[in-house]
Amino acid sequence: MKKIAVLTRDCAGINAAIRSIVRTAFTFDIEIFGVLRGYEGLIENDLIPLNPRSVSGIINRGGTILKTSRSERFYNVSGQEEAVKTINENNIDGLIVIGGNGSLTGAHILATKYNIPVIGIPATIDNDISGIDFSIGADTAVNVALDALDKIRDTATSLERIFIVEVMGRNCGYIALNVSLAGGCEEVLVPEMDVDLDLMCKEIIEGNKRGKVSWIIVVAEGKAKASDIARIINEKTNLETRVAVLGHIQRGGRPTAVDRLLGARFGNYAINILKEGLTDYCVNLKNGELSTVPLELAIQPKKIDIENYYKLIKILM
Repeated sequence: MKKIAVLTRDCAGINAAIRSIVRTAFTFDIEIFGVLRGYEGLIENDLIPLNPRSVSGIINRGGTILKTSRSERFYNVSGQEEAVKTINENNIDGLIVIGGNGSLTGAHILATKYNIPVIGIPATIDNDISGIDFSIGADTAVNVALDALDKIRDTATSLERIFIVEVMGRNCGYIALNVSLAGGCEEVLVPEMDVDLDLMCKEIIEGNKRGKVSWIIVVAEGKAKASDIARIINEKTNLETRVAVLGHIQRGGRPTAVDRLLGARFGNYAINILKEGLTDYCVNLKNGELSTVPLELAIQPKKIDIENYYKLIKILM
């Protein structure tokens, strides 16, 4: 294997993975090319050469130096064929795709439909890739959201108000669950759990009568809008409620040590297994050991072990 290309989505820790891929590849005299703007760049033949100097000083940077974008064209046969044409014209022997469900689905298509050697690296703040214990970016996202929530608690306590904090998570409540537990919040709303809003409002009223003057509720964006929850609480309790939507700050920021090390290990492992001929797999870290998960499994919807979370929620909230 002489030439390998890498394309990415964006979240904290991806640059650490790119850096590791490039440096590992150069120890094997393998050329590395970065695909700009993800699959769209692959369709447009927008590739740049990477070397150890070009990835110097990026390990602490959030996002991705390769930029990224969503590509609707890639999910059409014509777009896929253009991407494969780019791979063939540049004599690319293998591809490493760093991203979440959408990116890894594209990787699976290239591997199975067009026989392109592909290895995936899980990178998503929702940590929602099936069979994968830890995705790059999830730890940083939780810590960014937790830092914001700690600041909001100061205000909530001082002003004696109820705050509804909306975090990312369309189909998966990973961020909301971890932030609410680590932040000592009073309630959490996630797609995987049903919550009795009437009962929650009664508990707020009873708590207020006992002298509890502030309340923080975390809601995943895929469960409900914070503004809707705030309106319901205000109507049923007549207590002052405020909303904080954290939004895209969760996708950025300097990666934590966890995500930097995860990116470094995943990148190194991806080069090694791709070089050895493995394809259509996603790298994984399980019980401290590097392993692989078939991309066909990785792209399936992931189910959080909500029962274990629920036990903690009942005790700690």
